[in-house]
Amino acid sequence: MNAPDIKTPLPGPKARAIIARDAASVSPSYTRGYPLVIARGEGAVVEDVDGNRFIDCAAGIAVVSTGHSHPEVVQAIVDQAHKYLHISGTDFYYELQVMLAEEMGRIAPIDGPARSFFGNSGTEAIEASVKLARHYTGRQYLIAFFGAFHGRTMGSLALTASKVLQRRAFGPLVPGVYHAPYADCYRCPVGLKPDTCGAECLDFIDEQIFGHLVSPDEVAAIVVEPIQGEGGYVVPPNHFLQKLRELATRHGIVLIADEVQSGMGRSGRMFACEHSGIKPDIVAVAKGIASGMPLGVSTARRDVMSWPPGTHASTFGGNPVCCAAAMATIRLLKERLIANAEEVGAHVLDGLRGMTDQHPLIGDVRGRGLMIGVELVRDRETKERATGERDRVVDAMFRRGVLVLGAGKNTVRLSPPLVLSKQQADIVLQVLDAALTEVEARSSS
Repeated sequence: MNAPDIKTPLPGPKARAIIARDAASVSPSYTRGYPLVIARGEGAVVEDVDGNRFIDCAAGIAVVSTGHSHPEVVQAIVDQAHKYLHISGTDFYYELQVMLAEEMGRIAPIDGPARSFFGNSGTEAIEASVKLARHYTGRQYLIAFFGAFHGRTMGSLALTASKVLQRRAFGPLVPGVYHAPYADCYRCPVGLKPDTCGAECLDFIDEQIFGHLVSPDEVAAIVVEPIQGEGGYVVPPNHFLQKLRELATRHGIVLIADEVQSGMGRSGRMFACEHSGIKPDIVAVAKGIASGMPLGVSTARRDVMSWPPGTHASTFGGNPVCCAAAMATIRLLKERLIANAEEVGAHVLDGLRGMTDQHPLIGDVRGRGLMIGVELVRDRETKERATGERDRVVDAMFRRGVLVLGAGKNTVRLSPPLVLSKQQADIVLQVLDAALTEVEARSSS
């Protein structure tokens, strides 16, 4: 499908009618950034109910890794659906779940043999990982990071520290969670410059958390996103994750890598933690693993995942249709899409960095593969966050036929399907350029 192609004012008449029905019957807790009502999608393009077409740089929040309705994924879903839809891996066996567990053991960046637990979402993968770490270590406390997003169920919400709104009115949360600064080199929490950073922000764990709040031998797990997603697409230096791995090993703490958003090829590697060479004890995966089908996986070292029957389970987790979609997705990622994410992502990053001289709103450009953030500021010296301007840029891109989402307080995130072509990427860059120009002109008038 050719895109962008905007035929009506946005939203169009059909979209407006559906949005009105939604307002009357759907929970208002969903955060809709702008009025897109999708009718169909193909590859990196979506069409709304009024026939308007958009290049999709949101991918269902980094979910449709192989693009919308990839024919090989769809065929895998159809073939399995004709056989059986559900049997529950909690009570019975089926080969597809075994095959996917074996494949996860092959691709996960974990030392030695691995086992996998299957759920339905990212937050379930985190919940399973945390429960497993507590069971394995016999310890109760957890450490996560400011800016983190690990989910919205009560256990993962206690780890989440992205937005106050996500936690407000839900307390008391699950106890025993401590937060430390994340290595955001653009806004270094200890005042260093990127070229002098030695991951000193990790000293907070040793000096403050272990020094004043909890003994390290009582900490079950440290949970970390190798690239922070919802917190602003923040890419830490490799030595941050390497020192974190050393810290966890030194104290017998389980290291959990939350690869829900950064995993499955998005960073130009199968898993983002591979860029730093670390090997976590548990990896939590969801989003891009099944190209849009609901699936979450917690993969751990075999000796770590040794809990007995009945300790943890899921009726729908690892649904056979979702497993079939995941097997097709992983094959496509291996064959060409990880390489495409690396190549096209580098092309986009080069284009964005070339735009910084023309656009004073751009404070920082960062990312790996097709997980890219553009942080907008009102002043490059003070780094004052351009929060309203970010929202206006997102809206201006929508009106021009490109779908993006915000991340953090003032970052535009680009997380397209991994099938995005360089030609499509160039159109995205042109649209972002025009949107920035529009917003900057309005801000200065």
